Amino acid sequence: MILERPAAIPSSLPDLNADTLTTQPIEQAFTAPSSWYTAPEFHVFDREAISATHWQYVGHVSQMPNAGDHLVSQIAGDPVIAVRGKDNVIRGFYNVCRHRAGPLALENGCSERGMLQCKYHGWTYTLEGQLRGVPHWDRVDLFDKKDYGLTPVALQTWQGLIFINLSPAPAPLEATVQGISERIAPIQLEHLQFHQRIVYPVKCNWKAYVDNYLEGYHVPIVHPELNKVLDYAQYRTETAPHYSLQYSPFRKDADSSFYGEADKAFYYFIFPNIMLNIVGERLQVNLIMPTGADTCDVIFDYLYADTSHQGTIAADFAYSEVVQREDEEICEAVQIGLGSRSYHVGRYSVQREEGVHHFHDLLRGAYKRALEAQ
Repeated sequence: MILERPAAIPSSLPDLNADTLTTQPIEQAFTAPSSWYTAPEFHVFDREAISATHWQYVGHVSQMPNAGDHLVSQIAGDPVIAVRGKDNVIRGFYNVCRHRAGPLALENGCSERGMLQCKYHGWTYTLEGQLRGVPHWDRVDLFDKKDYGLTPVALQTWQGLIFINLSPAPAPLEATVQGISERIAPIQLEHLQFHQRIVYPVKCNWKAYVDNYLEGYHVPIVHPELNKVLDYAQYRTETAPHYSLQYSPFRKDADSSFYGEADKAFYYFIFPNIMLNIVGERLQVNLIMPTGADTCDVIFDYLYADTSHQGTIAADFAYSEVVQREDEEICEAVQIGLGSRSYHVGRYSVQREEGVHHFHDLLRGAYKRALEAQ
C-alpha cells in the first residue's frame, strides 16, 4: 500500500487571523505583517500553501530539444525532473527513484541510452516513466514493475517556458497567464534560445525580494543608472487575477541600444515567484526560490533571439549585474529592518505600490485556502 505524505502545515502561525487575511482597498490597507517575512513557521507554511500549489518555472524548451534531454529543479523541497520522451512530449516526474529515493539525475543534461537511471542503485526507467531495469532482484516476492513507475507531476508549457505544479489536479496554466501573449505580441518567447543561468543567494525572505520587484517607487533612489533609462513619470502598473505588469517607455535621451529596436520594457510578475523581464528579443526570467525564513536564491535565466551577438549580451549581463547587486543590497537591509522590534506593518503608496498590494492580497487568498483545506 502506497501512503501519501501529509502536508506539513504548522499548527501555530503568528499574525495569521481574520484581520491580517482581510483584503482592503489600497487607500486603507496595511502591508503584510513583518512576521510573515521573519518567522521560521512561515517558511514551512509557504512551502505547502504557496510553492506546492502553484505553477513553478523550470526552464525553457530550447534547453531540451532532443529525446532524453532533461531539466532538474526543486519545488516546495521536492526534487522534480522534466524530460523529453522519445515521442517528443515533455513530461514531469518527481526526481525520486521508487526503490530507496535515489535521484534519477543530479543536473540538467541528456539521459544515456535513452533511459533514466537512478544514481544510487541503478534502477532504470523509460523516458516516459515506466520501470524497466531492476538489478539483483530475482527473489523478491509480490513485485510487479508496472506498479513502480515514476510518480508523475503536472507539467505544461506556455510560450516555450516549462512549468510544473505539484497539485494533484491544478487549474490549467493558461488560466494563470491569460492575456500576456496578446499583450507582448508580436514577441514570441518560444522562439528564443536559452543562453545562461546565474544564481544569486540573497539574505532576505523571498517575499521581501518580490515586494521590491513589484514597485518602481525605489528606482530613483536605489537604481540611479536604470532611472536614466526608464521614463519614470510614465511608469505604470496593471494587475490581473494571477499576475501584474509594470511597464515603462525608455527616455528619449537614454542609451538603450543593447535592447535592439525595442522602445518599451515589460516587467511581468506571475504569482507566486516568477518574473519575466521582456525587452524586444530578449527575455530575462527571474525565479525567486525560498531557501529559508530569511534567505532565498534569485535565479536569472537569460534568453535571446540570437545568442551570437556576444557584445550585446555582455553589455546586457553587465547592466543586469549592477541592478541586481543594488536590489540585493537593499533587500538584505530591508530584511534586517523587518526583524526590528520597531516595525510590524506599513502602508502603501497608492500611486507607486499597487503591485505590492496586489501581491499581498494574492498571498492572503492562498493562505486562506490552505487553512480552509486543513
